[in-house]
Amino acid sequence: MTKPLSKSTSDLPANSPPNALKTSPATGSLSNPLQAWGPLGEYMTDALQRTVLFWDVLRLRSDQYYAQKAKAVPHVLSFDAELVLDGRTFERPVNYLLVRVKPPAGVTINPQQRPFVVVDPRAGHGPGIGGFKADSELGVAMRAGHPCYFVGFTPDPMPGQTIEDIMRAEAVFLEKVIALHPDAEGKPCVIGNCQAGWAVMMLAATRPELFGPIIIPGSPLSYWAGVEGQNPMRYTGGLAGGSWITALTSDLGNGKFNGGYLVENFENQNPANTLWAKNYDLWSKVDSEGPRFLEFEKWWGGHVNLNAEEMQWIVDQLFVGNRLATAEIVTSDGVRIDLRNIRSPILCFCSKGDNITPPQQALGWIVDLYAKDDDIRAGGQTIVYAIHDSIGHLGIFVGGGIARKEHQEFATNIDLIDVLPPGLYEAVMTPKTAGMAGAELVTGDWNVRFEPRTLDDVRAIVQPDPENERRFAAAQRVSEINLGLYRTLFQPFVQATINEQTSEWLHKLNTSELPFVLFSERNPLMQQVAQLAEQIRQQRQPVSVDNPLLQWQGMISDGIITALDSYRDLRDSSMEKIFLSIYSSPLLQALVGLRAGDETPRQRPGVEPERIAFIQQRIAELKARIAEGGLREAGIRSLVYIGMAGPGVDERAFNELRVIRAEHGSITLDEFKQILREQFFSLLLDRDGALAAIPKMLPDDRAARMQMLDAIRRTVNAIGTPSGERAERLAQIEKLFGAVGQSEQDSRMAG
Repeated sequence: MTKPLSKSTSDLPANSPPNALKTSPATGSLSNPLQAWGPLGEYMTDALQRTVLFWDVLRLRSDQYYAQKAKAVPHVLSFDAELVLDGRTFERPVNYLLVRVKPPAGVTINPQQRPFVVVDPRAGHGPGIGGFKADSELGVAMRAGHPCYFVGFTPDPMPGQTIEDIMRAEAVFLEKVIALHPDAEGKPCVIGNCQAGWAVMMLAATRPELFGPIIIPGSPLSYWAGVEGQNPMRYTGGLAGGSWITALTSDLGNGKFNGGYLVENFENQNPANTLWAKNYDLWSKVDSEGPRFLEFEKWWGGHVNLNAEEMQWIVDQLFVGNRLATAEIVTSDGVRIDLRNIRSPILCFCSKGDNITPPQQALGWIVDLYAKDDDIRAGGQTIVYAIHDSIGHLGIFVGGGIARKEHQEFATNIDLIDVLPPGLYEAVMTPKTAGMAGAELVTGDWNVRFEPRTLDDVRAIVQPDPENERRFAAAQRVSEINLGLYRTLFQPFVQATINEQTSEWLHKLNTSELPFVLFSERNPLMQQVAQLAEQIRQQRQPVSVDNPLLQWQGMISDGIITALDSYRDLRDSSMEKIFLSIYSSPLLQALVGLRAGDETPRQRPGVEPERIAFIQQRIAELKARIAEGGLREAGIRSLVYIGMAGPGVDERAFNELRVIRAEHGSITLDEFKQILREQFFSLLLDRDGALAAIPKMLPDDRAARMQMLDAIRRTVNAIGTPSGERAERLAQIEKLFGAVGQSEQDSRMAG
């Protein structure tokens, strides 16, 4: 059993000097011959001092790296947490852990609210990014009153663990969370960040009963998707000849895949930042930038390993194979992973500024799985997407000011998301204003509305292209051939020459590890750097802001960044041209077995006869029960009917319903969700019949009818006075609710 995780985010190693990273102006004159050189001498003095201080920050980064590496469970959570379950003790052990996150001071948790479970990505970095800052996913959820849990992992995998083992362990984690919150309204909301998103979706497809709403920020699910001229990362596998390079890398690691290689892939997307801007920003502002730099590097440099089998499965099945979105993955016990089996709402949060998981890869699975809008509704699936205009990949789930509004609205409106009728929606957020109708019903600073969308809307974003799929299908088959050749001809030799010692030396020489070695105190020269940096902090002489050389410094830096950006653009365009020229070749496609007449080489999940029979049976049941139900069902049917004429489902209307529910009823959220879905389908299948049945569902008690009608009016008016078709539908419902009263009056007159 491991110790509970404890709070530690930006704390420096214990052996750091007490005033590390803090600088102050010189308190006395410093004899410096460079001062006689005027602005040049002033700038050179400052530049030399900054350089030494820069080296010292790199030394502190190395010390921090090794201090983190020495921990049993290194992480970057900014919250205290306690261990709940340790996957290393399971029958099929995995290096995953479930912890309960303790709320910070001043935050009150409501035990009746559904728990949130944040699952961090094991994509090269260590765990904790979902709780890295106070405004991150965990912080926002706790401020909304939700109990929170976190699923993290240790740096090294357990021997023999597989992706399926991890899925089963995460199922046990969710069962435990559900058991710990028997009175919670709804199943846990699960957030799968980045690469954890596909893992969460796979589990939800096989164990749908464990899930409440699923949020997948920056998660790739359709790996071939993208737009020509953009998204060059998707070409990497094909240009490398496929996944044989993954097998070679794992063999050189003696059966383990170093997560540092995955981090290098991310860094290669922006060479200007990796090779220059990141270090230049630290060097140029070393007096103030050190703590922020160290805080981020604590996570970015905390690399973790994967088993060779795990990484090979990920590359073959997902990155190169792209089998998840077309239900081609089958587990070892014969269960087909079909994302259409997910019964919880799925919320895809992506960004146009994300060069790791662009919107095409985050949303492409929707058009891969479904051909018609009715297919989504018939399957009872609810899909919501939100697209940010500019935020980068890490900002999607790190938190902070940029994505705070999205996380805040998702957390505070998670119950509304859970009861949305089946279909496809976009989350649209508008600022809350004092003059807004029903402003008191808006929980945060933004009002969220879930507007209906169609598959054509998603296709306009994803831009699917059959020719593009033929190219990637050819790359997939080339990958399979090359992997077979490597395993037959070269793998036995590589495995025979690699042992634990050689793999360790190769790891130390890796570009992701070597800088930590060079700037650590293991290098004797760094002790002198630390002492010199301490002296400089006592006699710091920063350059004046109007020094012309300081302005030239910025201009030179901008020029270097421009040059590196130009190199990146040339590299990316060249990669694309090479990939297209190779894999667009009809000869190559024919050689790997792709037939020229095929509209698409990729399997599309069809509608199986048993699924068709189930849907037809369900339709018949709903039609037979259109007139069943009482006042409650009639009221919800009326609200759904009026809402269908509006721009979407608004949080203000839902929050008004919360108030009404608290005043009158004992209906649970699950009961409300079930009734709402049945009434929605009744209107969808036979609108006229469903409306005509409303008077028969109403009681004779006129006061009860009028009370329900008042609740309907309050809910409709929560987003403003209805107009147009919404006003017409409200008037139609008012007549239907008065129909019973009129018949009563007619009966009395006849008597």
